[in-house]
Amino acid sequence: MGIQIPGMITPPFLKPGDKVAIVATARKVSVEEINPAISAFQSWGLQVETGQNLFESENQFAGTDEQRLADFQQMLDNPEVKAIICARGGYGTVRIIDQLNFTNFVKSPKWIVGYSDITVLHSHIHQHFGIETLHATMPLNFPADGSSLPSMESLRKCLFGESPEYLVKSGKLSRKGNAEGQLIGGNLSILYSLAGTASDIDTDGKILFIEDLDEYLYHVDRMMMNLKRGGKLDNLAGLVVGGMTQMRDNAVPYGKTAEEIIADSIKEFKYPVLFDFPAGHQEENMSLILGRDVVLEVSDQSRMVFKPKKYASGNRDLKGLIKPGLYILGFFALLYLLYDLLISNL
Repeated sequence: MGIQIPGMITPPFLKPGDKVAIVATARKVSVEEINPAISAFQSWGLQVETGQNLFESENQFAGTDEQRLADFQQMLDNPEVKAIICARGGYGTVRIIDQLNFTNFVKSPKWIVGYSDITVLHSHIHQHFGIETLHATMPLNFPADGSSLPSMESLRKCLFGESPEYLVKSGKLSRKGNAEGQLIGGNLSILYSLAGTASDIDTDGKILFIEDLDEYLYHVDRMMMNLKRGGKLDNLAGLVVGGMTQMRDNAVPYGKTAEEIIADSIKEFKYPVLFDFPAGHQEENMSLILGRDVVLEVSDQSRMVFKPKKYASGNRDLKGLIKPGLYILGFFALLYLLYDLLISNL
């Protein structure tokens, strides 16, 4: 379990002229795959810095563990970088997570952006440091022809401080009801793989989001049973299911869809459940501010509303010291009064 920190810190929102960084923590990418995103970010008025090892290659990975670690660490420590946008998912982030030093990041939070394998970062940061992150589209997904997608505009709005509100048609297995709580989660396979580790998440009283890609149906059931047996599904405020994309089956059919498997695993619970939310491994991958409090209303037409932050609280050191400082000041004031009372009675 991580350090339990009350409240979630919102990194400072971006403004024109700010610098963002693109790094690869997992699978390798090419220059041609990343150039459209660089152009898009520049059109938003942002400066773009790329990791020194961004285009390195080590079998499937974007360079060695040491190279990927060095790039991400450099951007965490660079005060000029206001957001770190992961180039793509795949696999590999878990190989470097325990070597990362988040000291400077905690002092001066910045947005961490991505989905899929980047769920490792989302979960680890939420559990240990209480800082919001962005589950959102990544540079690999930006169209080569330079066109824009709703997922890209969704990312831009979140980075620049607009709190999203989504109105969506509910999937047929959705369970009606209203909920309010902190939104957490990400890729189901990654959440399953983090169980019992230092990056495992706390789901109690929260709204869990899950999505996945290219999994066998029996394995979806295995992962949901793991979450259930681990107590991750018992005390949710709500469940949101995104794209369960390109699922696989065996020669002997499993007999249920991924959505039916998920619905069956939480059938005894009473919290609202929204299926078919437009996020995950699909073209319509709308941005989710993980760690933010949301209002979820599930009906035929469902709403997810992210509670706005009036300001970005970017300095945990100052915020964290105010309350303890007041307690210490009060303690010494009380000692002084007791001392003064004792002297006056002598």
